[in-house]
Amino acid sequence: MKKNVIVLGAGLVGSSIAKDLSKNHQVTSVDFDKKALDKFSAFPEIKCIQEDLSQPENIKSLVSGYDLVIGAVPGFMGYQTMKAVIEAGKNMVDISFMPEDFLSLNGLAKKNKVCVVADCGVAPGMGNIILGHYNQQITVKSYECLVGGLPVIREWPYEYKAVFSPIDVIEEYTRPARYIQNYELVEKEALSDPELIYFDGIGTLESWNSDGLRSLMQTMKNVPDMIEKTLRYPGCIEYLRVLRESGFFSYDPVEVNGVKVRPIDVTAKLLFPKWQLKPGEEDFTIMRIVIKGVENGSEKTFTYHLLDKYDRDTQTISMARTTGYACTSVANLVLDGTFNTPGVNAPEAVGAQPGNLGYIFQYLKERGVIYQLSE
Repeated sequence: MKKNVIVLGAGLVGSSIAKDLSKNHQVTSVDFDKKALDKFSAFPEIKCIQEDLSQPENIKSLVSGYDLVIGAVPGFMGYQTMKAVIEAGKNMVDISFMPEDFLSLNGLAKKNKVCVVADCGVAPGMGNIILGHYNQQITVKSYECLVGGLPVIREWPYEYKAVFSPIDVIEEYTRPARYIQNYELVEKEALSDPELIYFDGIGTLESWNSDGLRSLMQTMKNVPDMIEKTLRYPGCIEYLRVLRESGFFSYDPVEVNGVKVRPIDVTAKLLFPKWQLKPGEEDFTIMRIVIKGVENGSEKTFTYHLLDKYDRDTQTISMARTTGYACTSVANLVLDGTFNTPGVNAPEAVGAQPGNLGYIFQYLKERGVIYQLSE
């Protein structure tokens, strides 16, 4: 039975979510940018609304009458958007990667009897779902997630392309990285502890500490060691450190010719054209998840490998596929009532429910996103 779904945000990932869900549901896409909505010209079944999503009252008005809301706005808008949707009494699946603690809205969501799943992308998202599943099956001793999205062609000077809001990307380079070591929270600056790691099919990449554990630090206190690292082409850490230490990522206003500006805004404005994927430009997503633990008295290691590439047939970038389809798989679980836990749920809660991981893997496989397991 078709349901009514509204997708807030029509960026590269949000538009992929809308297109995927429109195969089985009635979908409306909302964005302030008309150019973003123009992507749906070949999809007349998707209704488009141009609206300012920075205003909570607009959101509350927009989402009435829909069975599910998808949050695909930039991270800095994520928290207020989720709060507005909850206050409107609507179920939601969100990929905004907000800097705030989304679990702080759990009480409000329970009060309004709605089911919300946050951080429901590839990372955070799929890693959490996989760990949530194994946490029910074995005694988990450690969790490591290495993940990155990169252009196939390494173009000087940055050898990187962004599919999200540029400020959200820069957050990875400035937000302190937190991980768990021997049950204790360890905090280091972003870009710390670089490593060179070889991956089949790609070659050597550079990893560093990033703040990707998020809700796992609260929900998986039984796991003694957990870490997430970002992957980029070798050499990028040095220029990012130079930009960061020179103040280009600062949110503190500086005065220039009598006008106060935030360096981060200028940096994002300058970098985004260089980071933007050109039409037809190909990318790939790579992720390795290693979960170690004890099952029936025996030590076990479960390793998941993902190497996903740009889909030439549909002209869909890999990061939109891996993030967007993870979101739509969970959206369908919420729409059909399979997952309906009231409150704001971290994605690991979805993985903990029997049968969900298998469904999600099959859903992704049907779309060419394949996680390979080795034990």
